[in-house]
Amino acid sequence: MSAGLLAGAPAAAQSTEAERLVVPDSLHRPTPPETDLPDVLRRAFPRLIPARDTTPPAPGHKYIVVLPVVSYSLTTRGLVQLTSSTAFREEDANMSSLVAALTYTQNRQLILNATPSIWTTGNRYNLVGDWRLMRYPQATYGLGMHNRPADAVQMNYDYLRIYQSVLRQLRPNLYAGLGYQLDYHWDIRSARNEQPVSSVSEYRRGVRGRSVSSGLALTALYDSRGNAINPPAGGSYLSLQLRPNFRQLGSDAAYQSLLVDVRKYLRLREGSRNVLALWSYNAFVFGNGAPYLDLPSTGWDMYNNTGRGYIQGRFRGQGLLYTEAEYRFGITRNRLLGGVVFVNAQSASEPGGHRFEQVAPAGGVGLRLNMNKLSRTNLTVDYGIGRQGSRGLWFNFGEVF
Repeated sequence: MSAGLLAGAPAAAQSTEAERLVVPDSLHRPTPPETDLPDVLRRAFPRLIPARDTTPPAPGHKYIVVLPVVSYSLTTRGLVQLTSSTAFREEDANMSSLVAALTYTQNRQLILNATPSIWTTGNRYNLVGDWRLMRYPQATYGLGMHNRPADAVQMNYDYLRIYQSVLRQLRPNLYAGLGYQLDYHWDIRSARNEQPVSSVSEYRRGVRGRSVSSGLALTALYDSRGNAINPPAGGSYLSLQLRPNFRQLGSDAAYQSLLVDVRKYLRLREGSRNVLALWSYNAFVFGNGAPYLDLPSTGWDMYNNTGRGYIQGRFRGQGLLYTEAEYRFGITRNRLLGGVVFVNAQSASEPGGHRFEQVAPAGGVGLRLNMNKLSRTNLTVDYGIGRQGSRGLWFNFGEVF
């Protein structure tokens, strides 16, 4: 222990040399500079990779990560993907992000998606989008929780999603706004054991042909996270969204949906950079006529992150309750590698209403690789286990929530 560390500490100044020798030196070593993957590559190949500016994000400066990915998931089996994450910050504003990906899978799924969240100067406006164009063969399992993997019905369809909202700041961290949301499915075909079926769990709306849900999005938002890519301890997020769908806007039926999304980020020990993240995601459909594929379902949130441990679409109903806790910690002292442990639980309502009868728990572990320390972007790899033998890998650019 250096003399400089003892200066100004009366209790330490009175200790004997023997007492000082038994204090582990690791407790007093300065924290090493944070390191990301570009730093590692630059050290390994200094002539090929130039030095970069490591000052904090300046207004208007963009941080872009582009990564080719070969991976596997329950929904897709093998896949190849080109994904990018762009982060930038305007003057006195939260970190803006644009995550985009082009994916082709072993199940012959073709997916183009982009999810922007843009904050203007002073956080006066937040522009939030979820855009997707998909050719998407996928299994579905009917409504509610009383089903098995063997009950799978194969559904093939093409899908266009356009969600775009503009939120205006009412006071610091508090926003409200209006948007438009379109879910358009076409060329829908359902089959079990290669035999066409016209209904799924006796639900006949939107399981073949085409379906359209078109409506407005009325949103109230509280967001104090500062950086949604990797929220720090102390941040909070609460989003309430009501979506009335109108026949006048082209919707097949006039029905309403409600989404309640709550997140909190805690530091359990003073001085620690580890974070306990909590998430509650709850979606409900009211009224008659909602197409089957537009009902709340596992893994169909904006970033497809609910339900790690289960295949996308595993549980579906007119209501979906979901909660998750994740502990995020550093593995290396320079924060190049990190890890997580997580648990979650979900319940979909039974056919005919909002009656919840069973809960499906899941849990798992994951690794984090620091891709960009300035925007705090991690590459995440998680392994989740659910009930009835469900298990698999999940990849992400940025934290899951």
